[in-house]
Amino acid sequence: MKEYPSSKELALLLLTAVLAIVVHGYHPGVEDAEIYLPGIHKALNPQLYPQNAAFFASHARLTLFPNLIAASVRVTHLPLGWAVFLWHLFSIFLVLLGAWHIGRLVFRTSIAQWGGVALLASLLTIPVAGTALYIMDEYLTTRSLSTPAVLFIVINVVERKFLRAFLWTLFTALIHPLMIVFGLAYGGLLFWMDRRQPLTFDRQKTAAVAVALLLPFGFFPPATDAYREVLNSRPYFFLLRWQWYEWVGIFAPLIMLWWFRALARRQGLTLLERMCTALVIFELAFFLIALAITVPARFLSFVELQPMRSLHLLYIVFFVFLGGLLAQHILKHQVWRWLMLFLPLCAGMAYAQRQTFPASSHLELPGTAPRNAWVEAFLWVRDKTPVDAYFGLDPHFMALPGEDQHGFRAIAERSRLADSIKDSGAVSMFPALAGTWKEQVEALQSWDNFQLVDFQRLHQRFGVDWVVVQRPAPVNLSCPYQNHSLAVCRLQ
Repeated sequence: MKEYPSSKELALLLLTAVLAIVVHGYHPGVEDAEIYLPGIHKALNPQLYPQNAAFFASHARLTLFPNLIAASVRVTHLPLGWAVFLWHLFSIFLVLLGAWHIGRLVFRTSIAQWGGVALLASLLTIPVAGTALYIMDEYLTTRSLSTPAVLFIVINVVERKFLRAFLWTLFTALIHPLMIVFGLAYGGLLFWMDRRQPLTFDRQKTAAVAVALLLPFGFFPPATDAYREVLNSRPYFFLLRWQWYEWVGIFAPLIMLWWFRALARRQGLTLLERMCTALVIFELAFFLIALAITVPARFLSFVELQPMRSLHLLYIVFFVFLGGLLAQHILKHQVWRWLMLFLPLCAGMAYAQRQTFPASSHLELPGTAPRNAWVEAFLWVRDKTPVDAYFGLDPHFMALPGEDQHGFRAIAERSRLADSIKDSGAVSMFPALAGTWKEQVEALQSWDNFQLVDFQRLHQRFGVDWVVVQRPAPVNLSCPYQNHSLAVCRLQ
């Protein structure tokens, strides 16, 4: 089978990426965008975020991502909103291109190859077991670029194009240092197994140990009480706290991969057999590591490594294999069969996304008027308040009904006191922030009952000079902006 897609196939991959966004939605300022977008804003305008920047800058210092996106804005002169959207589209295109290449390597027919692409595109926002990850988010993050990069590491290792594999490894390390561990582990296993020899039990144990040694244990500070509080608020860090259905999400794909391995052996698909075997060993190794650091209390600081995020790579490759086998054995060239599978599947995924963001437009495209009252207020803050304004908000604001997980820093481009939802995620990765986080979050407790004297206390203690509150606003506050849900008020 040919090594590179034709121009028509590239156009079809791009169209599939566009349709994937239509199905899964686009929400540029939600969830982890509260960490990643401010880094881009800061790179473009260093005057932004004079207070509390550490809650996103700690991530930004470890990645080339904000500088890369900011540089693309400077070069193209595109508005940032459109630049971020196009990078998001491009990242999905690259993931689907990676799926196309994996299908090219493991299947003999183009119909199977495109079946893997189609199934992966339909399931981009499916939850990855209990890891708190999707295959691809509905917005641009560092994972948007590291995900295709990891796929191309694996593809080039399989093809023994080691210089390309090294370049993709270097790129991944510059974008997302943690996710590179999983790409190198799986690629290393495939390289180890490519000796045209059967993999004995002893070699399986050796391979599992090799995967374990890739994890960067060491150099972790002792866990403080504030840091323990943050870690314990995130059950997905602790494997034994996963729900039963999340455990099914671990082992069901492994059982099916072992079945795929048997099918591949019968059909003489040698590479598919080897990749399935390697995936099972790869995931079992990281599963044992996750158990090892979850059970003993003295390993608490290691849970931030999140070894079960290895499932992210497994899910991608698994769905490519599953889609290819479905297309080859069931869908074949019957258009009605493809429609019977993918129309309900895409409709179900789109419905799930509408339920996830019920108070927002499904496609929050640049230049479109927002439906969400919180986004309206945040945009007013961005356009009408000084760049050095320092805001206070409900510490749980991202989890409130109607807010839909929209980030204040990401949209309003202003500093704020720490919150208990997203900034605790930064603390989980950077324990030095724990003390500052706990002090500020505790100062915001009982926010719903705040009166003028409480806001004045925030002003005196932290220098907060603006607040965003739900209506009706407390009396004696000067609120130059109000909508049907919120008020933006200045503290005199």
